[in-house]
Amino acid sequence: SENSSISTAQTSNRATSHKHTVPAFTVSSRGYKGEAPDDNKADLIEISLPPWVEKTDEPVDIKRRRLLYESRKRGMLENCILLSLFAKRYLNTMTDSQLQQYDRLINEPSNDWDIYYWATEAQPTPEVYQGEVMEMLKEFTKNKNHEQRLDAPSLEYLEKETQ
Repeated sequence: SENSSISTAQTSNRATSHKHTVPAFTVSSRGYKGEAPDDNKADLIEISLPPWVEKTDEPVDIKRRRLLYESRKRGMLENCILLSLFAKRYLNTMTDSQLQQYDRLINEPSNDWDIYYWATEAQPTPEVYQGEVMEMLKEFTKNKNHEQRLDAPSLEYLEKETQ
């Protein structure tokens, strides 16, 4: 009888404690891509970067190596993976004009998320970056062959090309 009264009291306490539980916070609405409906972006800080300048006297082999490095070392993992795999597939066959377009595309915008949103077509691509290479990147991003893209490619493929 004593045990039954304890268990009844414990059950009673548990039941009442649950009635008074209030969630710490509630989500009333969700913004897309971090944008809140009422965000006036007054707190947005834009860090100015030096303007992109095309390296016109750069030998093409040096340009390809630089662009490969810059494709791999981005400010965000999504672009590290996407651009390094894109570079692995296309960089060695790009024309001078395509190399210039790619150089500008990955180096001129001040925000890596912009490149990602353009490539995934979440946002329209500004006219200055719209071109043959951007179309190639958009198609590549669609991943129509359902390739596994979880990490940047190893650099071993470069050693095979030089042998």
